[in-house]
Amino acid sequence: MARTVDSDRKHLTEVLRAAADHQGTALVEIYQNCNIFNDGAFEVLKDSTQAQEAVIRLEHGQPIRFGADGHKGVVRDQATGELEAVTVTPENESRILVHDAHAAGPTTAFALSRLADPHTLHQTPIGVFRSVERPVYDTLMAEQLERAVDAKGKGDLSTLLAGTDTWTVVG
Repeated sequence: MARTVDSDRKHLTEVLRAAADHQGTALVEIYQNCNIFNDGAFEVLKDSTQAQEAVIRLEHGQPIRFGADGHKGVVRDQATGELEAVTVTPENESRILVHDAHAAGPTTAFALSRLADPHTLHQTPIGVFRSVERPVYDTLMAEQLERAVDAKGKGDLSTLLAGTDTWTVVG
């Protein structure tokens, strides 16, 4: 699961490359301007000055910090467990989350995806939220077929089709 902005070609390319290289399903949300329905809706993420304060660039293994000089960060609220953006101080600096795109559970990735203010787009995370390696359907199916052939033999389709075994369906 990833998010990017259409006008940031370098980031867009990186995210699409990661999605293409991922085995299995990859979902990419691209914030893209539409002159008819939402013209200018993502300007806060595209304007270089505003984007420094609004965009949270997620990088695996790095603290989740943003702002012109990294003065803001993302922490987990100790009372509610929810994620929140804060101004980094010496008191809360040790609580800044380190992004783990490979975490087994989806909870933090989902919480990050919901962090942005839907009206202003401030605190909008972009990048790869989650990328986990699991067996994909094609691989599992091929392995299952190999096990069946090893256990029962290759089989003969013409014998099956010309055989005398029939089923009666009673309705």
